[in-house]
Order: sequence, then structure tokens, then C-alpha cells
Amino acid sequence: MKDYENILGNIKRYVNLNKDDESQFISIVRTSRVKRRQYIVQPNFICSHQTYVVKGAFRSYFVSNEGIDHTIQFAIEDWFISDFNSYINQTPASLFVEALEDSVVHQISYQGVEALCDQNPKFERFFRLVAQKSFAFSQRRVLSNLGKSAEERYIEFYNLYPGIVQRVPQYALASYLGMSAEFLSKIRKRLATKS
Repeated sequence: MKDYENILGNIKRYVNLNKDDESQFISIVRTSRVKRRQYIVQPNFICSHQTYVVKGAFRSYFVSNEGIDHTIQFAIEDWFISDFNSYINQTPASLFVEALEDSVVHQISYQGVEALCDQNPKFERFFRLVAQKSFAFSQRRVLSNLGKSAEERYIEFYNLYPGIVQRVPQYALASYLGMSAEFLSKIRKRLATKS
């Protein structure tokens, strides 16, 4: 059970679990090591797992027709990452999910989660609440991108996730914030001179 304390703790923020619930959940978890720059999801393949980050960092991104990559999500310890559209609909992925550091992950399969939710309503509630929270975050991000300047977006992200800013490459952060790495560098320099 010790190897699963963190992921079980994540679930317990949303629902109460007894020992049987914990054992039921652990039975569908697969633990893996992932090397830096390794992909756990690639376009055109169906994403069959949700991935919980035990140790390390990831980003999901897509590449436009012009060859520009657009970062959609970061995930560090205690976060989930996937191509959720592919996972939920069991259709080919459009995203890459790449390890930014050597990492350890817990993965749970689509079939395992569906069976678990059918057997135990606590997990149905957990995954529903997480999906709702994720949807609300996505909406907030869209509004931020539409209504805030590049500098305001960077400051907002930095204030919310200072640990991520320190860990991810500048090109990936710039891509997430919708700007070039050079422009982000200028913003950072300007802010550093103000403080």
C-alpha cells in the first residue's frame, strides 16, 4: 500500500475510501518508469490510460499544420495527464504526451476504470468530480488567453504554479502561454528589473 499512498491520498480528497476500496483501486494500477523525452501518448493511437505522476514532469501538446507545437497541459507530482478526448471517447489521439524528466507513473486503463466505476460508486463520483474540475480549469484558461495580455498570463501562471515555471523548459512554457520563447524571455527580463 505504501507505493500507492500518494494516488490514494489524491482520491481521498474527493471521496472516503476504506481498505477494500483501496485494494480494489490498486488492482487496476500499473506502475512504470518513463525516461526523459519518452512519449506515453502519440497521435493516431488510441490513448488507453490515464497517467498519474508519482515523480517527474510531463507535458501534452499538439503540432499544428504549420509545424508549431502548442502545449496543452503540464503535469508534475500528484497530477493526472492524458489525451483525455482520446481516452474518454476511445478514438485516436491528437496529442503527444512527453516526459520532461525521468519519471515514475501510475497508469490506469480505460477498461479498468470503467469496470471499477461499475462496481463501486465512490470511484464514479471521484472521476466525475475530477472531470468537472478539469473542465472548469480549461474554461478559466480559455478566458485568460482571450482576455489577458501575455505578461498578465505569465504572471498569473507564475503565481499559481511557481514550481512548474522552475521545472519546465522555457519553450514549453512559452508554448503553453501562447507566445514565443523569445517574447517570454523579454517578459521575464522586464519583470526581473522591476523587482
